Amino acid sequence: MRLVRNPDYVKKDRPYLDEITVRSIDSRATRMLAYATSDYDITFPSDVSIPLMKDVKARAPNAICEMTSTNLQINLLVNRVNPPFDNPEIRKAMSLALDRKAFNSILSESTGRLGGAMQAKPEGEWGMPADVLSTLMGYGPDTEKNLADAQAIMQKLGYSDAKPLSINIQTRNLPTYRDPAVILADQLKNIYIVAELDILDTPRWYSRLQRKDYTIGLNVTGVSVDDPDGNLVESYSCNSERNYTQYCNAEVDKLLAAQSREVDKDKRRKIVFDIERVLVEDAARPVILHSSAGNCWQPYVRNFRPHDNSQYNNLRFEDVWLDK
Repeated sequence: MRLVRNPDYVKKDRPYLDEITVRSIDSRATRMLAYATSDYDITFPSDVSIPLMKDVKARAPNAICEMTSTNLQINLLVNRVNPPFDNPEIRKAMSLALDRKAFNSILSESTGRLGGAMQAKPEGEWGMPADVLSTLMGYGPDTEKNLADAQAIMQKLGYSDAKPLSINIQTRNLPTYRDPAVILADQLKNIYIVAELDILDTPRWYSRLQRKDYTIGLNVTGVSVDDPDGNLVESYSCNSERNYTQYCNAEVDKLLAAQSREVDKDKRRKIVFDIERVLVEDAARPVILHSSAGNCWQPYVRNFRPHDNSQYNNLRFEDVWLDK
């Protein structure tokens, strides 16, 4: 795909580049190899994992690579109208069973961030401090206690190793979705939930979400603006089309409206924290991890700056130029 310079662009002296050529390669490892052998000037934004970045640097020592926060979050979708997941206790057990530090260690070599629905600190403007976050259900340091509490809930509901709950976990056919879905399935075994992965291509995945035609999903949510109106309202308000879990809480909707009206930033932040607490207690859409990701570019690529509060907002490439 070729994108050519717009002569009527809103900024008269931009963009600098005459065109950008994008080539689609299904395998991420193959994409990285093509970059390392100088077939490309730059990797696709936020496409480089930590292991692949190490491989790129070994193959192309002059490559410039940077790992940043992306304002992408991995979250658990539970369609709360489908039995048995219409029972809030089973949703609570699933939330308690999440070992977020294990996800972070395996997926990001502990470079990701633990947080709530808003982007985690220090990059996130609205993220909870660690001492506040640790008081929320499932975020405390005692993961063994969390797991024991989750197992007790499931046992009370009649589940055990001898009588597990069988489910399908649906997710999108991309490495950034598949990899955490595998970890999720493994962790749910600890609370007597046996899961098989149902991997869907992108059109089918989004079609299923729009129709609410799923039971359990492993999702990745990207946010372009680190602001509660652009994130919380979209995912958690009763009437939002992208409220995929069909979560609806009148108290949360009132708080969403209140924070949107509040002009004092400190007061608004307090309301946002109140919303976060309710969402966690309701296991509304449990956030697993705020991802980090890498970008690599050739030394002659100038003015490319990855953003740490969104992977989307520098994709115009209007200031990028090639020094060759």
